[in-house]
Amino acid sequence: MQTRTEKIRQAAKRVLAEGKADLVIGFREGTVPLKTAPHFARTEAECDLLVWNSHCRLNLANFLPRRKDRVAVVAKGCDARNIVNHIVEKQIEQEQVYIIGVPCEGMVEPALIAEKEGRTVESASETDGRIILKGKDFTTEVDRAEVLRQNCLTCAHRNPSVHDELVVDPVPELEGVDRYADLKDLLARSDGERYEYYTSLVQTCIRCYACRDACPLCYCHVCFVDETMPQWVGKSVDPADVMTYHILRAFHCAGRCTDCGACEAACPMDIKVRQFTRLLEKDVKELYNYETGLSPTDQPPLTVYRPNDPQEFIK
Repeated sequence: MQTRTEKIRQAAKRVLAEGKADLVIGFREGTVPLKTAPHFARTEAECDLLVWNSHCRLNLANFLPRRKDRVAVVAKGCDARNIVNHIVEKQIEQEQVYIIGVPCEGMVEPALIAEKEGRTVESASETDGRIILKGKDFTTEVDRAEVLRQNCLTCAHRNPSVHDELVVDPVPELEGVDRYADLKDLLARSDGERYEYYTSLVQTCIRCYACRDACPLCYCHVCFVDETMPQWVGKSVDPADVMTYHILRAFHCAGRCTDCGACEAACPMDIKVRQFTRLLEKDVKELYNYETGLSPTDQPPLTVYRPNDPQEFIK
């Protein structure tokens, strides 16, 4: 991780010095252990604050829509795919973005770390696949592989699909992983049973919209839930309003979601909102053999028409 950090800092300084970007968006250390925060570097000194570790789980593509300046972005696989999405959807011009690609071996889940060490952690570091947690009168080592985020365990694109440079050599992509194995039981249920499952999934939702705000796909000037003329959905936590919000947001992401997990990471109620988007991701993959964010010239299948498109859904 330290090698990646140094390489990122070097690349950021060079990109700014050569005038390829006006700023570099990356990560800096958070104010508490096991956290990072977005960092906007415009000077060499600010570049020295950039870091890379197992806690860089935010999707930095979220900061790109409608920018007018030239920007470099430190991007792991899912970030790069969302940058491609923004280019395809005309949210930013390809010439404006310089992608500093970082091959990624997964980010860790704080909740899983807390299960292994419930005491207050005052500092954390990484070495040789281990995360070292230190607090008052204790030191605990955690196997990094045991606390990876769920979406990282099945990530099919750990290396940035598009980049201007890579800070280190590509990492091996995962092979032979069934990304949707956990959905088989759900898909085997009746429609009523599935609806009941999803209803129970979001019953603690407080409509804070953190999932929407963290999602790089949700860049509309006015979200449908905030419209008042007409009002598409109620503002309450009535179960019907809550379910309407989650279903409509999921369909807005259909054919566009990279499964970066930003939505789940942001949810204060620990709702597994990826269960909505992953079913649609699976359908798009099977119907159209399409994975989003791999090419800036490929259009999402739900935005184009072809005479040979599957039409079974019409029946």
